[in-house]
Amino acid sequence: QVQLVESGGGLVQPGGSLRLSCAASLSFFSLHNMDWYRQAPGLQRELVASVTSGGTTNYAASVKGRFTISRDNAKRMVYLQMNSLKPGDTAVYYCNANRGPGASYWGKGTLVTVSS
Repeated sequence: QVQLVESGGGLVQPGGSLRLSCAASLSFFSLHNMDWYRQAPGLQRELVASVTSGGTTNYAASVKGRFTISRDNAKRMVYLQMNSLKPGDTAVYYCNANRGPGASYWGKGTLVTVSS
């Protein structure tokens, strides 16, 4: 059974930093693309950052230069380092693993609140 478990969320002041982690119990982890999404109240879920199986990274324009995605295939972990956080970054952050059509798995999310 595939399981993705996010951790590291919490309350942080504007300008602060958080590091999110995603632990994946997933066969052939290294062959999966790994993404971080977020969903703010009343808004659609949006893609924040992705790292392909080959290590290529991409970021949403709103977080580029502030967030860094990384993966550790040996540990089956994905990380999202978030710096210079803004109130607009407040959302539930979700980890997603995907490998072609029909192979997409989600975690339950971790809440990030940026507020003074």
